[in-house]
Amino acid sequence: PNNRRLPEDYPVNDRESDISPLMFNAVGGSTVHWTAHTPRFHPSDFRVKSLDGVADDWPITYSDLEPFYDVNDRMMGCSGTAGDPANPERSARPMPPLPLGPDGERMARAFDRLGWHWWPSDSYINSTAFDGRPACNNCGQNGVACPTRAKGSTDVTYWPEAIKLGAEVRTGCRVFEVTTSPDGRVTGAGYFDSQGNRQHQTARAVIIACNGVGTPRTLLLSKSDRHPNGLANSSGLAGKYLMFHPYAMVCGMFQEDMKTYQGAVGNILLSQEFYETDPRRDFVRGYTYQMVRSTGPAITAAGFSIPPVAWGADHHGEFAERFGKTAVLAVISEDLPELHNDVTLDPKLKDSNGIPAPRVRYKTSPNTRRLLDHGIRNARRVFESAGAHRVVANPLLRPGGWHLMGTARMGDNPETS
Repeated sequence: PNNRRLPEDYPVNDRESDISPLMFNAVGGSTVHWTAHTPRFHPSDFRVKSLDGVADDWPITYSDLEPFYDVNDRMMGCSGTAGDPANPERSARPMPPLPLGPDGERMARAFDRLGWHWWPSDSYINSTAFDGRPACNNCGQNGVACPTRAKGSTDVTYWPEAIKLGAEVRTGCRVFEVTTSPDGRVTGAGYFDSQGNRQHQTARAVIIACNGVGTPRTLLLSKSDRHPNGLANSSGLAGKYLMFHPYAMVCGMFQEDMKTYQGAVGNILLSQEFYETDPRRDFVRGYTYQMVRSTGPAITAAGFSIPPVAWGADHHGEFAERFGKTAVLAVISEDLPELHNDVTLDPKLKDSNGIPAPRVRYKTSPNTRRLLDHGIRNARRVFESAGAHRVVANPLLRPGGWHLMGTARMGDNPETS
């Protein structure tokens, strides 16, 4: 959607960003465009200041969130298995895990030989029929929508339940401000409807849930005499401390055809062997490996994690080397909050309703770069153990900005949150 540039799409100025954010407007939001891989935070993620002397501690803990994780697993439909030694004990998953497949089993044995952690991924894709939706048929690419409704996107899980309870969905609308009264209380939201007409919806409460780019954009647009710098921005921190999960992608190519285009694309297994801070390493925090399958023929040729198949006399030979014979380890890195990474309103770029678009500025930190390089080196060891004859690495996936975080930090101190 960033590239097709239809009038309803979301323009973003990311020329000053190392990573391009993926903005997706649809009923169901970003869950329409995801692989439904659902690892939880660890307890340590909430205490990085106390444990590692970086960033800030959260004002809540893992145990505060745990019951809501469980409710969400039930609502979205989680396939998985309890007992992962890298994580706290969990309640039973509603469904058993998705099958590893021959490619997943091969990678699992490689992790075993190295003595490194791995576990079947928790996934919001049905492994069995669940809540009126069928099991996944393993047709392949599930990163964009799911025609069978086996993937638990919010348009097929939460929205139908909300509508039963009286919620109304208005599509084709764009909010341009949250309105407030003279005493500072929220009164509703102004928006353009699908015909481009300005409308106002009164409300006792407004929930802004537009990810780490859309949320600060809405807050910064909502200026008033009482809130001259935007809503909830007396600290000046709305839009600050933008974080992604910077990705490196390491691709292994095998001689055998394992039909790696079959099955859920990103929900096979994960490894959190290098998740926590280790003082022997030259970076703080860590990373998760997520195993990713290869894709269908078109995306295999066009390239995603590695460069496209080159045109010319060797085109078909190189395609045959990749198709059905590649697996990927995504190095999903932790990111640290840095003040210079931010979201602001662009002074020139506007959407088709004339609303200022977000400007994203983000630079990969030295800590993240060292962390990703460590992950690439160890991924090569896994692929060598698995028998790959060729390993190719992409050190930073620029279009990998699909985890949009920070920019509206919660806290107990109004001067720092």
